[in-house]
Amino acid sequence: MVENKKVLIDEQAQNQRYVYRFFKRALDIVASVIGLIVLSPVFLIVSLAIKAEDRGPIFYSQVRLGKGQRPFKMYKFRSMIVDADKKLGKLLKQNEVEGAMFKMKDDPRITKTGKFIRKHSLDELPQLWNVLLGDMSLVGPRPPLEREVVEYSEYDKQRLIAKPGCTGLWQISGRNEVGFDEMVSLDLRYIQDSNIIFDVIILLKTVIIFIRPNGAY
Repeated sequence: MVENKKVLIDEQAQNQRYVYRFFKRALDIVASVIGLIVLSPVFLIVSLAIKAEDRGPIFYSQVRLGKGQRPFKMYKFRSMIVDADKKLGKLLKQNEVEGAMFKMKDDPRITKTGKFIRKHSLDELPQLWNVLLGDMSLVGPRPPLEREVVEYSEYDKQRLIAKPGCTGLWQISGRNEVGFDEMVSLDLRYIQDSNIIFDVIILLKTVIIFIRPNGAY
């Protein structure tokens, strides 16, 4: 971890950005509804592929921590074997990302279909439902697991000031090739500089990543 970190963000000032928050929420609702409708054929194809491979569940849900460390259930397309969570303990020592995250490029729990949908970030599409529910935003910090937040410093916890997002600066800046400390820095930069134009730019770059993956696995 980087030493001598300082708390940079005024949480109260962020919460008082009423105009930005109003338009951001309006964008979330409109875009998530349109996305769920337009991408419904993709949802169907991915669902059939997952079901055909091992007959297991199509969707996977996991409790994450959102704004203010509020827990919520995040949805994804299942990209791992059914009992993947039970096998995590044996793989923690092979973590390839420093800090309070677990990432492993050749994770043996990932299915063949899962490898493809992860590469193109298609496994994240069900999070549009989380956006519609208000648990997440289209753009924001990656929602962490509770076991990850336990390891956070006070500096790191600043990323929980904002509502988590389906995509963000971390995702368009190399994703799994970016270390934990850099991810936190990118999230805090986003929170400080966030505005509707910035959000739209990140969303457009995310669409490009669906076509040309940038390190997701």
